Formats: sequence, structure tokens, C-alpha cells
Amino acid sequence: MTENLYDLIIIGAGPAGLSAAIYMSRAKYKVLVLEKEKFGGQITITDEIVNYPGIPRTSGKALTEGMRAQAEAFGAEFKIAEVLDMRLESDIKTLATTAGEFAALGVVLAVGANPRKLGFKGENEFAGRGVAYCATCDGEFFTGMDIFVIGGGFAAVEEGMFLTKYAKTVTMMVREDDFTCARTISDKIAEYDNIKVNFNTEIVSVSGDTMVNEAVFVNNKTGAETRVSADKNGGFGVFVFAGYVPNTKWLPKSIELNEQGYIVTDRNQKTNIDGVYAAGDVCVKNLRQVVTAVSDGAVAATSLEKHVAEIHEKLNIPEFETAKPAKTVHQPKNTAAADENGFLSPQIREQLKAVIEKFDNPVILKLWRDGSNLSAEIEGFLGEFEGLSDKITVERGEGESPKITPSIEICRADGGGTGMYFHAVPGGHEINSFIVALYNAAGPGKKPDAELEDEIKSISESVNIKILVSLSCTMCPETVMSAQQIAALSDNVEAEVFDIAHYPELKERYKVMSVPCMVVNDSAVSFGKKNTREVFDIVTAARR
Repeated sequence: MTENLYDLIIIGAGPAGLSAAIYMSRAKYKVLVLEKEKFGGQITITDEIVNYPGIPRTSGKALTEGMRAQAEAFGAEFKIAEVLDMRLESDIKTLATTAGEFAALGVVLAVGANPRKLGFKGENEFAGRGVAYCATCDGEFFTGMDIFVIGGGFAAVEEGMFLTKYAKTVTMMVREDDFTCARTISDKIAEYDNIKVNFNTEIVSVSGDTMVNEAVFVNNKTGAETRVSADKNGGFGVFVFAGYVPNTKWLPKSIELNEQGYIVTDRNQKTNIDGVYAAGDVCVKNLRQVVTAVSDGAVAATSLEKHVAEIHEKLNIPEFETAKPAKTVHQPKNTAAADENGFLSPQIREQLKAVIEKFDNPVILKLWRDGSNLSAEIEGFLGEFEGLSDKITVERGEGESPKITPSIEICRADGGGTGMYFHAVPGGHEINSFIVALYNAAGPGKKPDAELEDEIKSISESVNIKILVSLSCTMCPETVMSAQQIAALSDNVEAEVFDIAHYPELKERYKVMSVPCMVVNDSAVSFGKKNTREVFDIVTAARR
């Protein structure tokens, strides 16, 4: 069997996925954990955990780093990779990813959840222009402003305290009589002079011109409304932390979900597909906490042991050698693929070589330069990237650039453009986006469902999509990949990615206060993570 065949592949490296990795690798099974964003999951933003049994106090980052180290010590492997496609119905499950193709006898889906929207008036209209959902991604945009935090749980309290680094004042709007997280967490708010709290309060609406400068709140006991207005030329931020929705839209339709989109499992965490289990916040359950996620992962792993053993016997597959702990392949915090002596670490080079060799055709990366520092960085990155495979060729653009410079234009083997551009060094969370863009250009490519593919190919007029991102943003890559998937399928669509840190003029032009920001034909502006269907619908509306 190939070295890329595992007993178990776990998708997601939050507490549920890490727990499954610990239990399965300790039982001497060959385990691979795939994570597209950051090891540890959502809990890593929590500075203090005080309700985990046996651990009086820790942080989310420390807890999950310890779990990961424990799994590694038992031999589990870790890779940063985006799953592009899954074939799950046969005894051997096959996963195509940005780090190559892998196969397994069992799969655990521990893919977590995304921030929930509340639906108040103006929420969608001002998302990215005053309404935000990620303090880490967007807090800096609100430096010196007043910020209102909507929510009273762990995330709201943690993010509220984090936002004091930037805000003039932070006001917590909590709809209940008290916070819904542990008192040891919420009591810390008293240590911040610039945090105020209003209980029994809900948001009704936001409004403004180019950004939020007015909001209406209501006391849900008295019915009294409060209208808050900014200074004449100012604005303020509204950060929403009201729970999460399951990250399941991208999963194969063969996996059974409930009406809310959560994965349906039995008491052993098994889905409706043999050999496929789910764990953590993505499952139908009553309590979503670290301790229940860890429990789910342990149950899923131990339940899978019997299934995996049966498949070994059925297919006459010898037990895999797992004596030596696997070496973790991961990416540094800020540059994701960086190495002290260059842009690509040795581990990332090996991953990329394996992926590129599976391309159907070569690709050309055309560099359009100017005299900026960013241009020099991009050139250095491409110099390293070109040496990975003879399927990658770097050329220098000649004459006047058709786009803003500097940029990487992704072209097909015959030199024809794909409409995909990167005005950035593809580091941080965008390294996967870049690899997927090349995969789409070279073939076979990541395809949407047949109906949507036909709709994309029917676009008959020119469309330009700009996506403004931050390399530290975990929500940007999906929008980038969705827009560029459309560009790869349609000769009439362009998708350009900009690292907003290097293009302040675009930030100012489109009044960007949140990433990802998507601009269609330089006029239709929208914010937030979007899948391919959502991007297509926005493009369609902009063409009318």
C-alpha cells in the first residue's frame, strides 16, 4: 500500500479532532490530522479556561498545544491542507487536498462551526463597514473608536476584552440578566476601565452613510429603546459574537445533516456512512463545550477501532508501521509557509512538490513588477516556488501591466490568462488559496456542482472581482477560492487578491473595516466569508 494510506484521517484540529488523534494513535493506528487554518480551532482565542476537569486554569491555546503534542508523541501526523474533494462510500476513503491525495480506512469529521449572524436591520448592509465578527481580523480597523459587543458568552467576553487594545470604549450588550459564561471569565471585565455592560439589551438596527454611525438597542424587559449616534464625522463598531453555525456546506451531499446543517450521528458518533464519524461542535448535540468535544473525539476514535480492524482483515491489508512518532508539518503563525532562510520551509516544499506533480498541465506564473518592497518580496517567493517542479514556470511581464502592480498573474501552459491574480505574497492563510488557484489552472481543478458550473460558464460579459484580505484572517481563504474558482471556469471573469496591508488606497476607496472584502466591477461591495454559490449570486446581482 502507498505511504499515503492511513487507518484514520481526521479533518479538523480543534479539541474534538485532537482527542480522536490521541486515542487512535495511542492504539497504534496510523493517523493523519488535516487542518486548513490553525491547529487548535476556535478555542485558541480563549485566554482562560477554568471548567476543564482536572485543570484549574489554562488557555485555549495551551490546552490544544498540549493535546497536539500528546498526539504527536503517540505517532499522529499533522498537515496544514485544504480538503478539495472526498470519496467516502467505499471501504478505502479518498481525500484530495492541497497537500496531495490521501486515503484512509476511516474518517472523522471534526470541522467545527462559523460565527452566527443575528439578522438585525442593517446587519448585512453594514457588514464590513462597522459590523464585524472577528476581533483578531478586524479589531485594528476600529482604533480609537467606540465599540459595541453583542453577546454574553465566552467568545463575547474574551473578544470584548481583546478589543480594548484598539477601542476608545467597549460596551457589552447582553440580552440575558447576566453573562452566560463562567464567572471567573466575566468577572475580569471589572479590571477594564473602558468596558461598560448593559444587560437585558438587544440590538434592533444599525444605520449610517459609508459606515455605521447610529444603532438602536432595546431593553427586552421594559421595551425601552436607546438610540446611539456617533459624532458628526465619525462612526463606531458593532462586533457580533452570538454563537456559531456548523461548517458543513462544503461536505458531500451523501452525509446526513439535520435542518440546521449539523451532522447527524448515532451514540458512537457514526454518521450514515460506514467508516465516517463526526465529532465536536459540528454534530447534533445539546452542549457545545471543550469537554464535550473531547468526549466526542474519544468516542469516535474508539468506535472506529473495530471498523478499521475489520477493513484490514477484509482487504488483507497488513498493519501499518507506526513505531516512530510522525514529524509534524505545520506553518509558522504569520507567514504560514515561511522559513528562516526563505519563504518556503523544507516541509512545505515537500508537500508542494507532491501536489504539483498531480497537476494535469504546467502553469505559468507571470510577475508584473514595480519598485515596491512588496514587488521584491513577491519576486523572491516566486524564485523559490519555480524551483519546485518543471510544471511551474515564472516569467516577467513585458510592457505595461494590465492590472495594479505588483502582481502574480496565473496563466495556463499556452500563456493564456486564467483571470486569477495575486497582489500579495501568498503567505499566511492564503498559501492554500494560491495552491488551489494553480490546481484550477492546471487541472483537474476543484469543481462546483454541475448546475452551478453551467451557470458560471454562461457568464457572457466581463466581470472583475477584487478580494481584499489580511494574511492573518481565517475567513478570507474561502472567499478567495470561491471567486477564483469562478474565474478559472469562465473566460469572462477576473479574480484579483489584494493583501490590504499593502494597498491602503483600496481600503480607503471601498471604506473597508473588515476582511474579506469583495468588490465586483469596482462598485458592488460585500463582506464576509462566502462559498462559490454566494459569490456567483453576488456577481449575478451586480450584472443586472
